[in-house]
Amino acid sequence: MKKILLALLVTLGLQTQAQVSWCDSLSYSTLPQQTLTVFGNTDSLLFNMVDSIIWSWSVCNSTTCYAGSGQNATFPNILSTDTVKVCYDAYIYFMGTTYVCTDCDSLVYDANLYSWVLLRQNNPTGINELTLEKINNNKMYDLLGRELNEVPIGTIYIQNRKKYIKLR
Repeated sequence: MKKILLALLVTLGLQTQAQVSWCDSLSYSTLPQQTLTVFGNTDSLLFNMVDSIIWSWSVCNSTTCYAGSGQNATFPNILSTDTVKVCYDAYIYFMGTTYVCTDCDSLVYDANLYSWVLLRQNNPTGINELTLEKINNNKMYDLLGRELNEVPIGTIYIQNRKKYIKLR
């Protein structure tokens, strides 16, 4: 019966619609200058499909946050020596529905490139090998790392870096 229903649905043209993520079509860029100016970028296909897009900006240094609105915003109070957090909320209006896209990045000014660039904090700067001292102190621990004075029957425990189970 299931096969017949499936065949019937396929012959009648059962179609599924792909889920659209509007936020994937948004990004921002900065001008190559010391004054921080941000531009909301919209994929041309998205820009032609939606009714409107409203941009709301927030830029924070270590002491103060500044707000901006519109597709382009300039923040003259941000210094080129600041590390800043840039966030935007983009409100997309399409056929009576509102979609909200949010993104944040940390930026620093690169004097060699004369522009604001992403702050990459997860790059390794060095790798050190750790040496582990083997300590055999005969202490017993449960699997959560709590020290045990005595082990109940049928319980798994750790002693001298090995797992055991107490049967009697």
